[in-house]
Amino acid sequence: MDWYMMNCELLATCSALGYLEGDVYHREPDCLESVKDLIRYLRHEDETRDVRQQLGAAQILQNDLLPILVQYPQEKLLFDAIIRLMVNLTQPALLCFGKVPADATSRHHFLQVLSYLQAYKEAFASEKVFVVLSEKLYNLLQLDWEQRQEEDTLLIERILLLVRNVLHVPPDPTEEQGVDGDASVHDRVLWALHISGMDDLLKFLASAQVEQQWALHVLEIISLMFRDQSPEELAALGQGTAGAEHGEDTRELETLRQRELAEKRARALQRTSRHSRFGGSYVLQGVKSIGDRDVVFHKGLHNLKSYTHDLGKEPRRLPRRRQAAPEAEPSRRSARNVRLFLRRFCQDFLEDCYNRLMLLVKDQLVREKAQQHDETYYLWATAFFMAFNRLHGFRPELVSETVGVRAFHFIEQNLTTYYEMALMDKKEATTWARRMHLALKAYQELLRTVQEMDRSPEPAVRDSSQVIKSNIFYLMEYRELFLTLFRKFDETKQPRSFLRDLVETAHLFLRMLERFCRGRANLVVQSKRVRRRKKKPCVLAVPAPPSAAELEQLWEGLAPQVQACLEGEVPLPEDVVPFDAASETPVEEQRAAALLRIQECLRQSRVPQALQLLRSAREVWPEGDVFGSADVGLPEETRLLREILVASLPVHAPAEPEELEEEEEEDEEEEEQTVQVSEKEFNFLDYLKRFACAPVVRALVLLLRGYARNSARTNHCAARLLHRLARDLRMEPLLFQLSLFALFHRLLSDPAAAAHQELVTLAKFILGKFFALAATNKKAFVELLFWKSPAIVCEMTKGYSSLQEGEGTTRSRVPPWTPQEEQELRELYWKYKEVEGGDIIAAILAHLPTPGRTRRQVVKQLVRMGLASSAKDFPRERKGTSIVLWTQEQEEELTRLFEEFQGSDDVLGNIMKHLTARRSRARVVEKLLGMGLVAERKELYKKRRRKSHGPSPGQAATGVPAMPTQDSSGEDEDSEEEEEEDEDEAEEGLTEEHWVPEEGAGQDLAQRLHREGLAGPLRWLENCLRRAAGDREEDGVSHPVPLVPLTEENEDAMENRRFQRLLRQLGLRPPASEQESFWRIPAALTPQQLRRAAASIAHRGPSGSPQDLPGPPRCPQEPGEGWGWGCGTPPGVGLALSPPSLCPSAEPLPAGLGSDSESEEPVPVPVPVPSPARPRTKRRRELASEDEDEDGGSSGTEPAPPAPHPEEDEEEEEEDPQPRGRRKRLRCLEEEEEED
Repeated sequence: MDWYMMNCELLATCSALGYLEGDVYHREPDCLESVKDLIRYLRHEDETRDVRQQLGAAQILQNDLLPILVQYPQEKLLFDAIIRLMVNLTQPALLCFGKVPADATSRHHFLQVLSYLQAYKEAFASEKVFVVLSEKLYNLLQLDWEQRQEEDTLLIERILLLVRNVLHVPPDPTEEQGVDGDASVHDRVLWALHISGMDDLLKFLASAQVEQQWALHVLEIISLMFRDQSPEELAALGQGTAGAEHGEDTRELETLRQRELAEKRARALQRTSRHSRFGGSYVLQGVKSIGDRDVVFHKGLHNLKSYTHDLGKEPRRLPRRRQAAPEAEPSRRSARNVRLFLRRFCQDFLEDCYNRLMLLVKDQLVREKAQQHDETYYLWATAFFMAFNRLHGFRPELVSETVGVRAFHFIEQNLTTYYEMALMDKKEATTWARRMHLALKAYQELLRTVQEMDRSPEPAVRDSSQVIKSNIFYLMEYRELFLTLFRKFDETKQPRSFLRDLVETAHLFLRMLERFCRGRANLVVQSKRVRRRKKKPCVLAVPAPPSAAELEQLWEGLAPQVQACLEGEVPLPEDVVPFDAASETPVEEQRAAALLRIQECLRQSRVPQALQLLRSAREVWPEGDVFGSADVGLPEETRLLREILVASLPVHAPAEPEELEEEEEEDEEEEEQTVQVSEKEFNFLDYLKRFACAPVVRALVLLLRGYARNSARTNHCAARLLHRLARDLRMEPLLFQLSLFALFHRLLSDPAAAAHQELVTLAKFILGKFFALAATNKKAFVELLFWKSPAIVCEMTKGYSSLQEGEGTTRSRVPPWTPQEEQELRELYWKYKEVEGGDIIAAILAHLPTPGRTRRQVVKQLVRMGLASSAKDFPRERKGTSIVLWTQEQEEELTRLFEEFQGSDDVLGNIMKHLTARRSRARVVEKLLGMGLVAERKELYKKRRRKSHGPSPGQAATGVPAMPTQDSSGEDEDSEEEEEEDEDEAEEGLTEEHWVPEEGAGQDLAQRLHREGLAGPLRWLENCLRRAAGDREEDGVSHPVPLVPLTEENEDAMENRRFQRLLRQLGLRPPASEQESFWRIPAALTPQQLRRAAASIAHRGPSGSPQDLPGPPRCPQEPGEGWGWGCGTPPGVGLALSPPSLCPSAEPLPAGLGSDSESEEPVPVPVPVPSPARPRTKRRRELASEDEDEDGGSSGTEPAPPAPHPEEDEEEEEEDPQPRGRRKRLRCLEEEEEED
């Protein structure tokens, strides 16, 4: 774009800025107003970003803004305006356009803006600019918080954003084509940043206590600084690396030279020394041409290897949707002085800033104070700096914040989220795959760090790694992660580098798991099973008919009512219709249904309706005098009613419940999924068999296709995984695949095959096994065309009839259709095809000789035999009624029934029982809403009555509400869940602020919670009560005090049903409404009552006096114990004590390495693995608590074991320590172990 094509107003504004004369810039008097005008123009630019493009073409930033910034830094207003304008001009093109445009015109504008940004970045590679920015930032940071104004805070943020924008600009591949070691534009910007001292300011911002709000800005800038760097190269830079780098380059060149020499020798052997003038023609036997003859080859024999049928053909274009995903920008080797400065920066950052900055960033991510997708910077920093620390003198205390079970959980949760979003958001699948790759690299680095901790000479570090591994290997989510990623790998969405890191991480995980299992005889892990079962509609049972004596007794009670109705003393209803006019059954055939309705009314003591039905039916069906003659008298009607009452009429089975609407029909067909959590003994080979599937082998083969470009580490990991599947599992036929054999052929014929000796050995081993099997199984050559499963491998080795006889995993296969069964199916199909109004498949299933066939099997076989085009030809019958229109009589009946049952507990249910015409509940609700009888559906909900507990006489006399007392005589505390809900409802309704707790209330329940592992929350509750008592004594004023749980353990306890019962017994008040989220200490409780309540829940030892809380229990799976991170805190040491354990319920409190939690007091109690999910509302917490009770059996069906004597309990804990879990789903298992 030319300068003279600029908008005239924009051109005049730019001209009013000033002019550059040599190195001196002369600004105009209205320079500040012109800068503000440019900001205003940028605010109102169109979707093509025309103003931004015109300013970029005019090089306003290079020729005007930067000189003004350098020469007039003391002009505060002008400096602020220039910074604002440059932040706007340098913002990334993706932020300007939202995404990379798809159409050509918008993409052209996008590329134009990107080219201007690259020119801006080159202009910023100046020490003068960064010196001015650094000095300004330094002066602002020198101000105390009291002196710092809002404008100063905004200027700090804008300077950081400007540095971020400049570093974010991607390189221009057409301009930067230098070799490794040359200084690129990014390197020159980094060097200017270093010379100006900006890197020291960034380290100060990352480590200063008072500058926490800039944590995410600093982390983003640091990630952009190291964008092109590799932690391996930076870590090896100062260790005699010049020779190491030179040696690596030399080895690569030597490999290429050997391959070139081998190709030259092969070409020399293919042709004679004397040149032949006649190339000759050759016939290639066995290679057919277009016709039936063999191919005639008209070139020399040395060109025979390059012959293919595709010669001369136009290459077929690969569709875009099937093209491989593009790789990320490759890392390049920067100039040596830049790498030295970055290596020093890494060292200082790890020693002074890393742990603190990562703690602040994670806290903001968990509390959702950051912007969307800011967790990617956290994942990158975890992977990069932990790798640098591991390779540069491993010191685990420098990265303690990101080592631990909590870090594993956070990364695994984000990785799972990205994976699910990549499956759902198809358009942005590539973006989600890049984020998934970041999370995978962070997960890989965590595993490598834990592996490095195993080799540490310090026992505390080794013990900590054992604790971390025991928790990771115990949980099922971590073990299933790699299987899921392998099975869902898509090369069109995920780049080859993702597959490389996935294979390396899976290899590392398997090796660590194998070594962990090697020294343990019985390893117990968590197992989850998802059970799916279809919801079955409830079928109402037919009630048993009453006996003759009962009917006689009923008639004696009905006789006075019948007499009163016959004499006219009781009015009869007028809107009773004896037949259903909208029914498909003709009116003449509804006579039996009318008799049944009269009998039902009599047996339900509705005599007026029965008498009116009898008289109406007599008018409709006068023939036969079934309902009496036309001139029947009162005694005859009495006799008829008695005969109908005692008659044995055929009762129709109740119809299946109708669907309310289409949504309810879908709900009925839905499958109920229940997750059952249990523990089982772990077998490594059984776990390895999960990898023996076609997707895993296909992914490994895809990675090995580029073995020449892969690193030696990558090839080793892929070959080792294939060797595990073939040799350890003895499933060599799993690798008998043609694409893999083609890869082996290319590898064995490669002149540089000596550099890949491990792959050559694997290829020879697999090929040898294949030809040995092919000698006995001639079908092995055909099997090469297909990917195989373990079942097919078993068939190939043991015989193709072995699995059909009931062996192996195909025992539950569908039995094949024999020719005789196919003939019978064909005859039945043609027999019932012409029957109208019937279900063909149901008729076939009813007459099929072979039992056990399902509807789906029959439909599939019909489609396979060509008798039907698809399964859609046999739709299932839809249930429900087809009545849609309402007659005037039906509307009047509905109005009458609504008015009659309006005050009942179940309005809709009563209306459905007495409605003459059968309708679905959804139709009735819609009609009630349409007629205006109800304003909303909520009015028709069934009312639920709470169970009321009457007050005792003493309480009724004093006016104090009744409270449930604690029974200390060993009552059954593990009652059913429904009983607990009733108790909670009763207690919730009875708890008031003016209730006074009795002395010793809640003592037994508190002791039981102590035994269940809730000692920490009880100690916290005791401290809160004592603190509230002290505050009320000091202030002399009482206010309700909320109980705010600050730790995961206390939050889980506040959701515990028994813990809430204890709170109620102590007189604490639950959230009164949706406006409140926390329990409260009522203002009515005096300090003395609070201290008594605190004393009642204090843990008491054998002598009955309160004692200190016990330490964390040990896990029996690990005999040793040691001091390590994440294991409680010994006195005077920053590390902690805990035995390694595979049971997460025995996970100790992280205090050193891997610790990112905080608590009020250092209590050595187990702490659950945190979840970065947002806090749940009160209603959601109650629902989650009920789900946990159902899953874990906290309201178990067996009575709780009696509490052991304290002394015996301590002896048992010393002799045979058992892990006491904090999770509710493990309580039943623990109680059974105590009973045993």
